[in-house]
Amino acid sequence: MSRLGRKEEETLIEMASATDDNMVILINFKPSESAGEDSNGPLYESGSNTESELPGNSEGLSSTETTLLIPDHQVIDKRHQSKDSVFFRDGVRRIDFVLSFVDDPNKDEEKKVDRRREFERNLQKSGLELETEDKKESENGKTYYVKIHAPWEVLITYAEVLNIKVPIKENDIPCTIENPIDCMLSPFRLPEKVMHPDPDYFTAPFRKDRQELYLIHDESTFFSPSVRNRIVFYILTRCPYGTEEGKKKFGIKRLLSNGTYTAAYPLHDCQYWKKSNDPHCDNERYTLYMEWARFLRFFKEQPLDLIRKYYGEKIGIYFAWLGFYTEMLFLAAVVGLFCFLYGWFTMDANMSSKEICDPAIGGEIIMCPLCDMDCNYWKLNTTCRPSEYSHLFDNVATLFFAIFMGIWVTLFLEFWKRRQARLKYEWDLVDFEEEQQQLQLRPEYEAKCTQKKKNPVTQISLIIASMIAVILYRLSVYAAFASIMKNTQTLQPISGLLTPQLATSVTASCLNFVIIMILNFLYERIAIWITDMEIPRTHLEYENRLTMKMFLFQFVNYYSSCFYVAFFKGKFVGYPGKYTYMFNHWRNEECDPAGCLIELTTQLTIVMAGKQIWGNIQEAIVPWIWNWWGRQRARCNPENLYSRWEQDHDLQHFGPLGLFYEYLEMVIQFGFITLFVASFPLAPLLALMNNILEIRVDSWKLTTQFRRPVASKAHSIGVWQEILNGMAVLSVVTNAFIVAFTSDMIPRLVYYYAYSPNADSPMSGYINNSLSVFRVENFSVEARPKDQGDIVFCRYRDYRYPPDHELKYSHTMQFWHILAAKMAFIIIMEHVVFIVKFFVAWMIPDVPADVTARIKREKFITQKILHEYELNKLKEKLCQGQTYQGMEKEFIATEGKMELSQAM
Repeated sequence: MSRLGRKEEETLIEMASATDDNMVILINFKPSESAGEDSNGPLYESGSNTESELPGNSEGLSSTETTLLIPDHQVIDKRHQSKDSVFFRDGVRRIDFVLSFVDDPNKDEEKKVDRRREFERNLQKSGLELETEDKKESENGKTYYVKIHAPWEVLITYAEVLNIKVPIKENDIPCTIENPIDCMLSPFRLPEKVMHPDPDYFTAPFRKDRQELYLIHDESTFFSPSVRNRIVFYILTRCPYGTEEGKKKFGIKRLLSNGTYTAAYPLHDCQYWKKSNDPHCDNERYTLYMEWARFLRFFKEQPLDLIRKYYGEKIGIYFAWLGFYTEMLFLAAVVGLFCFLYGWFTMDANMSSKEICDPAIGGEIIMCPLCDMDCNYWKLNTTCRPSEYSHLFDNVATLFFAIFMGIWVTLFLEFWKRRQARLKYEWDLVDFEEEQQQLQLRPEYEAKCTQKKKNPVTQISLIIASMIAVILYRLSVYAAFASIMKNTQTLQPISGLLTPQLATSVTASCLNFVIIMILNFLYERIAIWITDMEIPRTHLEYENRLTMKMFLFQFVNYYSSCFYVAFFKGKFVGYPGKYTYMFNHWRNEECDPAGCLIELTTQLTIVMAGKQIWGNIQEAIVPWIWNWWGRQRARCNPENLYSRWEQDHDLQHFGPLGLFYEYLEMVIQFGFITLFVASFPLAPLLALMNNILEIRVDSWKLTTQFRRPVASKAHSIGVWQEILNGMAVLSVVTNAFIVAFTSDMIPRLVYYYAYSPNADSPMSGYINNSLSVFRVENFSVEARPKDQGDIVFCRYRDYRYPPDHELKYSHTMQFWHILAAKMAFIIIMEHVVFIVKFFVAWMIPDVPADVTARIKREKFITQKILHEYELNKLKEKLCQGQTYQGMEKEFIATEGKMELSQAM
């Protein structure tokens, strides 16, 4: 159907009902109150519905319109329209956005109808063109779809408002020389058309008065669909819909929250598994699915330019960061794997575990009970296997890896700044400022807070209470595990591997993970609620505040148990006869004779692996199940009547905080591989394998399971950069303390160099040296084991004088030497790593030299083109005989500006 010609003034063309199924009835347009703008296109409506079926008497109608009958040959039958069409019924005007709503016969329906009528009328006044699909045409027979098209005049007006950059000339700056080893990377490359879907142009901010300056070959394709939907969404968020309770109401977000509309979304351009039959469709979704979103493409590079073109810069920068993070993890994973293998191959040479496992040494050492009354004495060699496995993570390579990761994290952050700077140049974000859509006042800001804000500290106290509950669980069940494993014959063959300590640690870690997942659900809502109570002024401020709150909650939630095992467990135990008690009832936990590092490794492995598995289930399986269920319910009509907007409507909503959760997940993982990596060198390898899957899961769900998000700009990863910097600094401190206080490395080194009596085998006798002696008759009545037997002395892990010494049970001089060595190690390691970090950061510029040169070159050429354009315009005016005061001065000034630009 041909489009009606434009008028000089804005027009409102609206629909009415008809009873004849073979006709379409259009309302004759009339001039609106604001003149001087282009007219809107017609709103077509099927004539198969009665007036009572239309919402609110054909929303947006005035009572004075007249009807105009269209001949039968112009009637549009929906059955002839492709289900994948992304155009209005005329096949010319692109659908840039879709609004949906349903009839809701309740007391608020009349108010909703009034809101929609006023909102859509104001959308038309702003220049947008609307076309409504009646509910009878929908798959479920209940949903209305309002399709929105932004005509050329609207696009160029708001392109200037949003400072959108557009092409002015093809980029003729020669590309940098390719690396000779690039040919070796060809198996990982994607086709050039996929990697770079558009030519490279010099760009400049769009101005309506300079249209002839830009490379406008076709008005319908000059602005990409992502730019078009961003412009329309900008209008939707600012469009008013009335005044309620004395306040002006506006914005699609409010209309969605109060149920006036059920959804608002841009369309995917086609189905993801096959190309569209429409020759005007770009089929970018299909390309993204085939080349990016399938797991079998996990070894291929990401088509970042195509991602940016289809989803916008904000989503593009996330996948660029995730991909770069994964690439850098490869180096850390390889080094961590070598450190683990070093521990594996040197297990047999570990003198400490040999002495623990030796029946003549560990088998003869009687250890003091690990709990009061219910626990019995035990022999040291029962921890033989755990002591052997602890050497996998507690060896010299651990120290090397901790220092390496301190430097790696600096390299990662510095090289990411360079990568980010290159993307800013390639994606025309060099002069980017936060767009008005992000800086505009939030609609919620106009409301006033009537409730008191809850202190986040009181919320964090729930996490601390949960952590204490897990600690009490450890203390309570240890005796039960010890009794069960001692009295159950079927468990005797594995008693050497599954000790009561290990069983308690594993089950407590699993319980802690379950609590973490429950608290995540709670704290997510608390953080959103607190941020809403603060009523931030702008969308950017709201997102930054929510990010900090969520991160702090998650930081304490995920890492509190690891901090406990690393820095508190076994550190404040006391000694037999004078134990330290929690709440005067529960005795504090002790570490294994081989140290607490193996328990920290267990805790870290379970929480980190469990989080990654659960995260992938949430991200991939849950949306798929919801969409599958929706498809099962949507089989009433033939497939050819299931339109593009209906298919997208049934997909999941990505939401404004969709990327926020993706970043949060990766930053929490970043904390695991940096804060506690000294205890688990395989953490980067686990993270690498997860991220390879994460990239494909995120791309798959975004391409196939979610509606197309509204495109938005971003020139960086935002506040997450500062969070990563803070964690990088903190990781140096935590790893230094882990090596010093959680690992057994420093005590072994002190013994090796200062206390070993055997020069031929310096580490022999270390285990006996590290265990102090206690006389069992000195036990208090409450702590004495029920089965005392004939044992006179027992051993415990500490450096204290024996009971027959004048300073009995006081710390020995060796204890103070070890403590001094630990503090010295922390200071030396921190200073060495920090010096290297700052030196590396100073050596690596944030912006690559070639990018800096290209930015300057492009700015010069762009300014030259703009100045030449201004000069030519002035010359034309002079040649046409137009004279006005100051024309000559303006001409001279423009020439001078051009010369100055060339000189600079």
